[in-house]
Amino acid sequence: MNLLDRNKNSSIILAGILSIIVGLGVARFVFTSLLPPMLDDFLTITFAGVLASINFAGYLSGSIFATFIKDINTKVKYFRIGMIISVLSALVLAFSQNETLWAVSRIIAGFGSAMALVVGSAIVMTKLKMDNKTKAMGIHFSGIGFAIFTTDLISRLVLYFDGTWQEAWLILAVFGFFVSIYSVYILSFDKEIKQNVVKHKFDFSLFNPFMILLIMAYFTEGVGFVVQGTFLPDIINSLKGLEGYGSFTWTLVGLAGIPSCIVWMTLAHKFGSVNIIIVAMLTQIAGILISALTTNIYLNLFSGVLYGGTFVGLVALFMNLGGKIAGKNPVILMGALTTSYGIGQVVAPLYSVKLIELYGNYNSSLYLTAFIVFGGVIFLFISKKFATIEQKSI
Repeated sequence: MNLLDRNKNSSIILAGILSIIVGLGVARFVFTSLLPPMLDDFLTITFAGVLASINFAGYLSGSIFATFIKDINTKVKYFRIGMIISVLSALVLAFSQNETLWAVSRIIAGFGSAMALVVGSAIVMTKLKMDNKTKAMGIHFSGIGFAIFTTDLISRLVLYFDGTWQEAWLILAVFGFFVSIYSVYILSFDKEIKQNVVKHKFDFSLFNPFMILLIMAYFTEGVGFVVQGTFLPDIINSLKGLEGYGSFTWTLVGLAGIPSCIVWMTLAHKFGSVNIIIVAMLTQIAGILISALTTNIYLNLFSGVLYGGTFVGLVALFMNLGGKIAGKNPVILMGALTTSYGIGQVVAPLYSVKLIELYGNYNSSLYLTAFIVFGGVIFLFISKKFATIEQKSI
């Protein structure tokens, strides 16, 4: 097996997974892993929430921008920019404690994450040479779980050997640099690809009641993703008797996220996407509520498994459903879904830090988040009344 052959499916999938590890792991998720030591030394919980919010604002802007990049050669260019940004943004956090620089770094890192995931995934799908790419893309998106697990492991090793959180950021940047070389090499083309870009008119009929409810439900999932995705280690550490278990819980999030996409997509194929999205969101709600209701160590560790086991799969489920409904005109619909999810991501950290400041713990934030996600479940139940026979079968 020649993993340096940029046209081999195995090389393409590996490069795709590694690009997610850099774009989402180094540029996004390891911030959560390193949050407890940064809170002890430098950050306030309020500023951490603001940084999370603007990171997602950067990701949102990048995702929307990505939907309008039609030419594959341009996609390759922006993918490379995204990989560079992901590494450089980590270096800023390693060498600076200037709040303005951190804010700029996080919003740029968010844009880089979108280029790595959204644009990188489009390149992977274009390059793969197989008739049915669903299973391969499921493996590709397992990179989100690997991103959490790998970068968390690196940061924990640095801290274990008495390194600082700044040294962790430096080592992660170096790691990201070397890994990105392979991804950038493989996810390129031997020569410039000539494409006939087909332009589609804006189809208002796509935004029927079923689709509007789906978009609203995806907003609530954006909220459900963020609160644990930003604060989970600190949530666990703040519980009586669970000090120090936060980082281990985050490791479980990554491990659970690795197979989740394939599992949920397989279930959706068998039982229908909307039905399985409802099950996944209810499962996520249970995971959100655990830390607010009990300090039992095993249940709280399990909350990490429930979170990692649902959020990756839910992104794949919603986007796959939206893509199939849109057919040959996916850009506007995918943009609407991404925007809705992104707004939820931006809003959630801001209300969370306000409630934490007000009550001195995470409970109210967790309750509100669970309530919002449950609202999404209600939207999905209502949407089934408006779904066509074809939409029910997806």
